Amino acid sequence: MADVFDGVFGQPRVRSFLRSSVSSGRVSHAYLFVGPAGSGKTQAAYALAQAIVCPQGGCGSCDDCRRVERHNHPDVHYYAPEGAQGYVVSQIREIVADAALAPIRSRSKVYVLDRVDLLGIQPANAFLKTLEEPIPGVTFLLLARTREGVLPTIVSRCQVVPFRHIPSAEAAAILAQRTGVAPERARIAIEACDGSLSRALSFVKSAERAEFRARVLEILSRLALADERDVLDF
Repeated sequence: MADVFDGVFGQPRVRSFLRSSVSSGRVSHAYLFVGPAGSGKTQAAYALAQAIVCPQGGCGSCDDCRRVERHNHPDVHYYAPEGAQGYVVSQIREIVADAALAPIRSRSKVYVLDRVDLLGIQPANAFLKTLEEPIPGVTFLLLARTREGVLPTIVSRCQVVPFRHIPSAEAAAILAQRTGVAPERARIAIEACDGSLSRALSFVKSAERAEFRARVLEILSRLALADERDVLDF
């Protein structure tokens, strides 16, 4: 039976683990998803968020699931570092304060924190008590490229979920299979999106992006014979 985890491409072990966690009712209060860029961590985080707030455990078709997919569910929040060097203490305090409030629409709340390898000592200290003393109905999904890049005090309070690197050829094959596009077009999409399957999926669905890429390549091929006026026009 199809569910929201079908969209977590190229990570069969992660899909199986998250499905099992949801179906068994053993969803942790905090996860740390680690893996290279393009491995699908963000897609998996939103799939798990759907499963958590959905009354049916992630059907993918109800209003809650659709709201999460559109990134406008009031109980699912996404954060990225605000400071030039990463997260700032005031940002973490805002997250902690909001987590203590009751959900608006669902029985649970989910917080997705991207690039927690940029969570320094002071912001991390502001976050530790919340991770040590879970708030009922609140789940934190932390994303990072490597486990080693995250402070040990944060790692020790999370369930770590590793994401594997998906080779470009495999990613293109998955994209072609999932969308029905020609293998060459799938390969181009993967390369244009730095190996990210989720971004490549959006790329192949957008005629405007394909036209823009073709125009850029056309311009590049003509630069060698172009004069100054041509360059300005380009």
